[in-house]
Amino acid sequence: MSDTIEYRKVEGHENLERDMTSHAIINRNPNAYEVAKKRAADAQSQRDAIRNATREINSIKSEIHEIKNMLLDLTTKR
Repeated sequence: MSDTIEYRKVEGHENLERDMTSHAIINRNPNAYEVAKKRAADAQSQRDAIRNATREINSIKSEIHEIKNMLLDLTTKR
């Protein structure tokens, strides 16, 4: 049994190789993982910002509804 692992370049992808034993695709670009982590963190930050803006909008809508009800109460009591 041979201890060497055979890799073959993935056609059309400079940094990718296939492990011929497990058939896994391996990215040989050392920066690719860090770039992917940063992209994921940036996407999460954007989702968080949208979520917070949505909460704030809903809170403002609720306050406007309360003000509207108070105004209706004031006008109907006259």
